Amino acid sequence: MYDNGYGIDPYGYQPPLHKEISKGVAHGFLRTVLSVLVLVVLVVLLSWGLRTFVFQAYEIPSGSMEETIMPGDMVFSEKITYYGSDPAPGDIVTFQDPDPEQGGRILIKRVIAVGGQTVDLRDGRVYVDGVLQDEPYTRGEPSYPLTPYYGLTIDYPYTVPEGGLWVMGDNRTNSQDSRYFGAIKESSVTGKAIFIYWPLTDVGPL
Repeated sequence: MYDNGYGIDPYGYQPPLHKEISKGVAHGFLRTVLSVLVLVVLVVLLSWGLRTFVFQAYEIPSGSMEETIMPGDMVFSEKITYYGSDPAPGDIVTFQDPDPEQGGRILIKRVIAVGGQTVDLRDGRVYVDGVLQDEPYTRGEPSYPLTPYYGLTIDYPYTVPEGGLWVMGDNRTNSQDSRYFGAIKESSVTGKAIFIYWPLTDVGPL
């Protein structure tokens, strides 16, 4: 083979340059597509992991937690706290609606009592284990009993079963809560509401 000093054999076969360029472009395109697909999968998995195990955002659809949380507020509910501890009185929790006809929709209420404690409603006030509760977040609204969910009977004083939670909305005159559907199961809790992030006028911790 003759070499003219430029690394090219003028008498031999040389592969067409455009074919080499086409192969390089194709390989580069495939690498880009694969990189994008891997990135999308990672983002989806990360998003799923955060929502499943760390926190989730919810929009508040009703006024049952006024004035603490207003309709339309967006809140973060974190899930890490309850991996090592149980919900406690005063916590604002998100949980699955105990009514099976609601398709597992998420509700948000405040924990008033936990398993083993006794709740009583007298003269529009809440008593837990016989102690009158100081509830400034209700703005003094009365806490009257409600007509329970169909087929359910709630007699006061009511002892919360072990593994259960008695929850109520801060807006006592406009909230379907444990007065309506009884104690909820701790296992139905999806997180602890900790922060309002929208609208900007309401931003702050809960």
